[in-house]
Amino acid sequence: MKESKDILKIGKDTILLESKSLEKLSNLLDDHFSNVVTKLLSSEGRVVVTGIGKSAIIGQKMVATFNSTGTPALFMHAADAIHGDLGMIQNHDIVICISKSGNSPEIVALVPLISNAGNKLVGMTGNLDSFLAKNCDFLLDTTVDAEACPNNLAPTTSTIVQMAMGDALAVALIKCRNFKSEDFAKYHPGGSLGKKLYLTLGDIASKNSLPVVDHMDALPQCIVAMTEGRMGAVLVLSNSKIAGIITDGDLRRMLTRGSDVTSNALLGKHFKAHEIMTPNPKTMSADELAIQGVGFLKENKINHIVLSKENEPLGMVHVQDLIREGIL
Repeated sequence: MKESKDILKIGKDTILLESKSLEKLSNLLDDHFSNVVTKLLSSEGRVVVTGIGKSAIIGQKMVATFNSTGTPALFMHAADAIHGDLGMIQNHDIVICISKSGNSPEIVALVPLISNAGNKLVGMTGNLDSFLAKNCDFLLDTTVDAEACPNNLAPTTSTIVQMAMGDALAVALIKCRNFKSEDFAKYHPGGSLGKKLYLTLGDIASKNSLPVVDHMDALPQCIVAMTEGRMGAVLVLSNSKIAGIITDGDLRRMLTRGSDVTSNALLGKHFKAHEIMTPNPKTMSADELAIQGVGFLKENKINHIVLSKENEPLGMVHVQDLIREGIL
């Protein structure tokens, strides 16, 4: 059993070795890379990614990244391709074949079939003398000096480099297409990521009641409205316009002013909404994204977002709403 310091060194050495391979990869990119990106941009078909073993797993990740960033793609396992799945390739599709050795029996059998069908083939391999390298239309060099595995057998460094090459292709396509966050949101409607990209403050506020009182309403009416609204606050209006906001914090601060104030407050005497409220609360538009509301709350050190248009109330969002939606 190795000591803790030895195990830690193994971990660090592995990461350093793989990082050096990534640095080397950046210097291996040549015109083939830019030609592949240009071909993908002009393609009328899809990207079909294929491979076997660990390379197949990397291929599936590449397909997921392509699809989520505007490049239609699908995965075809190289072993299954020669047993019927080859039929998924259409006329204008471009095939990316991933193989460290470039000489796997499945790859050797598959490559001529793709070429004979007239599809362009991109070979991603670390063996420039391989069958794949010599028979593809575009070659992406993913050569590594050694695997991080001490026996130089388990795909480790080579798969990291393959994944990085796939990411480089995807990012190049994103930038060339000027693919924006709103485009990204179309493909990620679910989960917290999607919500950060498309959920607006108005969407959240529509699920809440909007507690309001008139600026001349007495304290008991304010408390009732706040309690019924379950927002921990109530908006104060004057001529249908936002005059202020009363939060539960405002009520607590009022009750700490002194015994006479507290006694009158408990009896509901004297105090009107306009005497208790925080005037002119900061507001946001209902069309703004919920994620922007997070920064708004932090910047102003408040718990409520008042939504308005031309100073007319449209809704209210509480910090807990953002937490429930997974935005914060």
